[in-house]
Amino acid sequence: MLPDLPNFIVKPNKLVGLCCWLIILLPLCGLAQQTDTVKIKRPASNNITDTIRVSASKAAATRVNGEVIDAVSGKPVPFASIKVVGSTYGTASNKQGKFSIEVAAGFNRLTFSQLGYLPVTKIIRPGQANELQVRLNTSQTLLKEVLVRSQNKRYRNKGNPAVELIQQVIDHKGQNRMESSDYLQYDQYERTGLSFFRPSRGPVKNRSLHQYDFMLDTTQKINGTTQSMFPVFFSEKLLESYNRKNPARSIQVVKAQKEINVVKFIDTVGIGIYLNRLYGNTIDIYSNNIFILNSQFLSPIADHAKDFYKFFIVDTIQSGNQKIVELAFTPRSKGDLLFEGKLQITLDGNYAVVRCEMNINKQINFNFLNSLGIDLQFQQYAGGRYYLAKSDVKADFGLFKNRGTSVFGEREIFYSNYKLNAPLPDVFYEGKSARTLPGYDQTDIAYWAHQRPDTLPGQRAKVYANVNRLQSMPSFKAASWLASAFVNDYAEAGPLQIGPLDAMYSFNSLEGSRLQAGGRTTPEFNKAVYLEGYGAYGTGDAKLKYQLSTYFSLNQLPYYRFPNNYFKVSYLYDVNIPGQNFNNSQSTLTSFHNGKTTYFLYNKIFAVSYVKDFENHFSYNLTLKNWDQQAAGSLVYELNDANNTLIQSLNTREASLGLRYAPHEQMLQGSTSRKIIVNKYPVYSLTIKYGSTQIFSQTYTYTNISANIRKHFYLSQLGYSDVMLLGGVVAGKVPFPLLNISPANQSIGYGYNSYNAMDYLEFVSDHYAGININQSFNGFFLNKIPLIEHLKWREFLSFKILYGGLRNENNPLYAKNLFLFPVTSNGTYALGNTPYTEASVGIGNIFKVFRFDLVRRFTYLDHPNITPYVIKFTFNPDF
Repeated sequence: MLPDLPNFIVKPNKLVGLCCWLIILLPLCGLAQQTDTVKIKRPASNNITDTIRVSASKAAATRVNGEVIDAVSGKPVPFASIKVVGSTYGTASNKQGKFSIEVAAGFNRLTFSQLGYLPVTKIIRPGQANELQVRLNTSQTLLKEVLVRSQNKRYRNKGNPAVELIQQVIDHKGQNRMESSDYLQYDQYERTGLSFFRPSRGPVKNRSLHQYDFMLDTTQKINGTTQSMFPVFFSEKLLESYNRKNPARSIQVVKAQKEINVVKFIDTVGIGIYLNRLYGNTIDIYSNNIFILNSQFLSPIADHAKDFYKFFIVDTIQSGNQKIVELAFTPRSKGDLLFEGKLQITLDGNYAVVRCEMNINKQINFNFLNSLGIDLQFQQYAGGRYYLAKSDVKADFGLFKNRGTSVFGEREIFYSNYKLNAPLPDVFYEGKSARTLPGYDQTDIAYWAHQRPDTLPGQRAKVYANVNRLQSMPSFKAASWLASAFVNDYAEAGPLQIGPLDAMYSFNSLEGSRLQAGGRTTPEFNKAVYLEGYGAYGTGDAKLKYQLSTYFSLNQLPYYRFPNNYFKVSYLYDVNIPGQNFNNSQSTLTSFHNGKTTYFLYNKIFAVSYVKDFENHFSYNLTLKNWDQQAAGSLVYELNDANNTLIQSLNTREASLGLRYAPHEQMLQGSTSRKIIVNKYPVYSLTIKYGSTQIFSQTYTYTNISANIRKHFYLSQLGYSDVMLLGGVVAGKVPFPLLNISPANQSIGYGYNSYNAMDYLEFVSDHYAGININQSFNGFFLNKIPLIEHLKWREFLSFKILYGGLRNENNPLYAKNLFLFPVTSNGTYALGNTPYTEASVGIGNIFKVFRFDLVRRFTYLDHPNITPYVIKFTFNPDF
């Protein structure tokens, strides 16, 4: 029913990147903890360019590390305000009360303050490393005032000055947002890093790991604690960005880039794309929703933020002649996809955001995420507007919070050289949105040292050379081989790849135990010719199955890499279930079914194809196929003539054209496959088939047209929806194996685009239309139920309708010389005027990885052996 897609296009697993990163470093995860240094920060300036460049006096800066604690209890004081006396620059302590700041020459005092505490001023020693433990004493008067309010008055929006202030910010978003200009351009330098570490209180002694000490980066702190990091990915880019408001157009030009990637079996471009989506392509505080960690978080200044956040005025700051209010915000419901943190807002009538610090609380319904920190810094531009000067996003992931291997990622972006309403010629805004300048792949060390807006710590600056040394080590090569085999399902053997490994054993009622071995060649064998094949044997039917394919690449790329441009010649002899797509192999997981499957086919397919991808992600494939299908199991081909003649096999000759368009599609490309990264843009597919078959002396010709549109909708706090519209028609008279066979699912796992309470080969049609809706609420409702909220379960709903029919010319009850519908098992039926309908409700994120769905079938309940309710089990790890 759905057009066949290349077998390398699969539903993406949101943890695919995390899994491969965890695996590659398994032999390296016992790294010792070492002393850290601090991140460089610079005092504010009225000129954005100045803030992006390192001043000549940087070497004389004073580094201060420490913690802020309650003087009585000794507990950390989170989010304490830290100001450099005599300047407008400052920072804040983190959730653990830790802080780190670098003070420019000429300043020697810091002031520490927090709501409910008396401010404290500390003198620091210029030009030296300072370690401070700051004790804050409570303000008795202020504490009593807060206590009375908490007892006698609930939090309310009405009459709340903090809410009135945030409403002013919302009302002024249009004039403060950068993209409000008709034309906007700016420069940006961005760097993205990914590292592994083991959270521990002391060094881990392991002699076998000492050979990797040269890779350790000891310049990072996570939640205020020094960690020894093992970098696996590091990227730097210089870009120019151009935005036009009407008609909307965004263009990025890469001027230079340099990157290293330890995980060689996933392409560097793909990892960069995935990390940019994970850590936010652009963190726009003025947008209603902020897309980060593959989810939509509601901005604290969204149009309806007052309904989801609580706001509190924390402090008032005098910056020159400018008064700035510091506002704290926290979610009303701790489990929702919301931030908590602080905003600094101007009181000059513009109500612009000067700084924003955001993180998430531990109760949020998000898996494997130990911490997230977002720091947005704005600078005043000519005309009084505040534009983003720096964005810094940090996150660490791990299966366990305080043990095992964790992943730390950081994405920093520096913005400069803003130009407003300076349009370029119209021709510039045509063409690709992502462009590169000649010679952009810049590797010169001196070039990057000059272009960076700050200085990389010594160990991080050596990462490029260290990775080259690492990849030459035999022990690391062995670890990479194991990780590649596990993640990609193929084992490298020189110019060959052996696999797929998960298809080595499977089971079904026709073949019994199925043993399979296969492989394919790599570019090391030949960059223009690729061979692929497998052999399988079933102990039940005692037959050998096999598949052989040859790809002739016209662009010297493997057939699983984008863009495709190849010819393919293949021959297949294997078992399949009617109505299911040909997978070229069977997985171990397909062995488990609800109910017994007795309908099978032995297929012999010879095909010649041409596949072409374009840079805009439009693709087409042309295929000529000779298909011989022989009924097996309880399936028989029985002609509805006077003698009910049995037909041994049905031979079909078919030509097909497949079209697919996926605008703005992004993907992860590995050494064995490519996986689509889901985004908000629709995907269009159309397949047209023209074929003919002959039964005795009668020839049957047909045209089969099928199409579908898929779209992923992000619904902010209500999660997301996957919606697919589908339809098709068969023109011509054909036996039922050539009709549209509705895609059923009798496996134990939930099928997103198949019918989970339908039996295989239960329905056929020659015209149909349907809609599939799969909704995930991300725990929006369960998070608010006492006791259950702590389990962090998530709700799923689905609704599927399939309407269609069968013309009399294709119905063996009315027309002669057609195959009778099977009557064994549960039988086969024409899809009638009543639509097939099913719905399901599911609970997921059970122990973070399991999901159960209860599927309810509403129509055609009079069919034999039909159960209205079916339970599906899915292993579904997800963020």
